[in-house]
Amino acid sequence: MVSRRTFFGGAGALAISAGMVSRAGAATLPEAATMDKATTQPPLSPPNGRPYNPVVTLNGWTLPWRMKNGVKEFHLIAEPVVREMAPGMKAHLWGYNGQSPGPTIEVVEGDRVRIFVTNKLPEHTSIHWHGQRLPNGMDGVTGLTQPGIEPGKTFVYEFVAKRPGTFMYHPHADEMTQMAMGMMGFWVTHPKDPNLHRVDRDFCFLLNAYDIDPGSATPKTSTMLDFNLWTFNSRVFPGIDPLVCGLNDKVRIRIGNLTMTNHPIHLHGHEFVVSGTDGGWTNPASRWPEVTTDIAVGQMRAIEFEATDLGDWALHCHKSHHTMNAMGHNVPTMIGVDQRGVADKITKLIPDYMVMGDKGGSMGGMEMPIPENTLPMMTGTGPFGGIEMGGMFTTVKVRKGLARNDYKDPGWYKHPAGTLAYEWKEGDAPMPEAAMAPDTVSSAPKPGDTVLKVRKGSGHSGH
Repeated sequence: MVSRRTFFGGAGALAISAGMVSRAGAATLPEAATMDKATTQPPLSPPNGRPYNPVVTLNGWTLPWRMKNGVKEFHLIAEPVVREMAPGMKAHLWGYNGQSPGPTIEVVEGDRVRIFVTNKLPEHTSIHWHGQRLPNGMDGVTGLTQPGIEPGKTFVYEFVAKRPGTFMYHPHADEMTQMAMGMMGFWVTHPKDPNLHRVDRDFCFLLNAYDIDPGSATPKTSTMLDFNLWTFNSRVFPGIDPLVCGLNDKVRIRIGNLTMTNHPIHLHGHEFVVSGTDGGWTNPASRWPEVTTDIAVGQMRAIEFEATDLGDWALHCHKSHHTMNAMGHNVPTMIGVDQRGVADKITKLIPDYMVMGDKGGSMGGMEMPIPENTLPMMTGTGPFGGIEMGGMFTTVKVRKGLARNDYKDPGWYKHPAGTLAYEWKEGDAPMPEAAMAPDTVSSAPKPGDTVLKVRKGSGHSGH
């Protein structure tokens, strides 16, 4: 983390929002921390104030605060940012404190919170505290509850975090532009009792989408539905970090949707319950097991499960085109079309022409050149070859023996002998029943063990 101190002399540089804030309390601004890394940062344990169990923001971080006369003070900078969406592509977005999404804000139920918002954008903005109960004049709707924050000005929002839960923040000013450019952030209000709703690992991220032409860097802000980059926290696979969990950890994943469509988020290998929504915690008696939860536009969902099974388990949106990058939507389907005669004629005019998609899975070996600052449509490599995913896709990695705050990527899972799918050949003996037993000993093969492997066909990884 890189920090910078931004101080404005005197009250003249400070525009007060509709709520009343004392001049003494607003005389100097708290430090505006910024982040220049796109990797998941460690949880921020509270240095002061009441205790809570911190969250881990996927490919993000938590905003530090200062305590002043019993009030938690934060400083957000609305500004242009450069966000690496995955290695090989950077986007010119708008965000907060160096990143899009902005930093997660964590407070405790009953905390009095004061947020200074400085506008370094070329137009006015505001911040709406999505889902919060607060004075009407702090709700952040430009023209309705406040004037816009003009470029170079700082506004102050102050309210009590009345109820625990999972929330967001985003502008209610020129929304079509500002949200399409990436202006959003996560907010978590923890319960007063740190043992209430306690879990071992608590992750959070936002769903957002962009329309960025291959070779360019700035999103189209008038796109309604036809986006080509679907992201977790403005990152796409393989740039999204894994969610690392210890075996038998109780895990919570909080997800907010600020795209223009719904997303059925699916977890492999485990079932979960929806433990929280925008409106608060769900009654335990009302919960039922799922493996997919559909998150509509503007909604928050908290899901919980026990990480009972070792492995690298996929977590992704189940809309198949949301697990692709820089996707073109106007490519004709050529499956079953014999293109040999046409291809011969075209290659005489265009030597680099390639037949595409006549068998359905023929793009994996093409290695076609792509424009600078864009990504292959399907990308990412696993231990058995191309994963053939992009966009809203990552993994939940469950491992034995992790320390409580160990979130480092443990690498690829080593499957115990007899637990890996394999190619059957005529005459092979069936798998012994003992091989189907749960992994209780070591994952390393023993002398004499048959090492089972997977043969993969062609895919889309090079497109």
